[in-house]
Amino acid sequence: MPTWNPWHGCIKLSPGCNYCYVYARDAEFGKDASRIKKTAKFDFPVQKNRRGDYKLMPGEEPVCVCMSSDFFIKAADEWRKDAWAMIKERADLSFVIVTKRIHRFKVSLPEDWGEGYENVTVMCSAENQSRADDRIPVLLSLPIRHKAVLLEPMLERIQMEKYLESGQIERVICGGESGEGARVCDFAWVLDAMNQCVKYDVPFQFKQTGAVFKKGEKVYHIEGENQKLQAQRAGVDFR
Repeated sequence: MPTWNPWHGCIKLSPGCNYCYVYARDAEFGKDASRIKKTAKFDFPVQKNRRGDYKLMPGEEPVCVCMSSDFFIKAADEWRKDAWAMIKERADLSFVIVTKRIHRFKVSLPEDWGEGYENVTVMCSAENQSRADDRIPVLLSLPIRHKAVLLEPMLERIQMEKYLESGQIERVICGGESGEGARVCDFAWVLDAMNQCVKYDVPFQFKQTGAVFKKGEKVYHIEGENQKLQAQRAGVDFR
């Protein structure tokens, strides 16, 4: 039976959830990121030390959920209720769930979910206009208190004003594609997304350039941590 670890990497929101990057990183350590894993740390958020204190303490950054997979993947349906129970118990922590399976959001949803848990942000990913038009309307229709959008890997210009004007989207993060075989990310697309967010006063973050980054007529090949550094140096984050 495949296993599942929803807490794969309790990391800052700023690095985001780049699936290609995760696959590449897991491969470096001989791990198959395509395998669904429920590990010994499945109950990590509620594990306690000898003093009876939670091992995972609140911090300034949220817990980014299910980095090597997707929280709403079908193979994990039987374990998701337990994961939701831990999220509810740890109301002192903020959880960010990034998904491309937003259509499966209501599967195994807690009975007391109501309009959503205050400590949960659901971030829908979209890499192109087709995916944005398919997934973001679903996100907006759901009972979720905190909604965000991840444009990563950004593969083309994405028009999202009609979604931003709803006032429901609290943040937009975008970034290029990393890893072997990465496709180009054009800075013009990033600037366009940023300007849309500025128009509707929605916080925007350019997380990383990706490995193949186009600016003007030039195409740059950028490695590793420099992708985040160059994105920061672009100075286009808003709020």
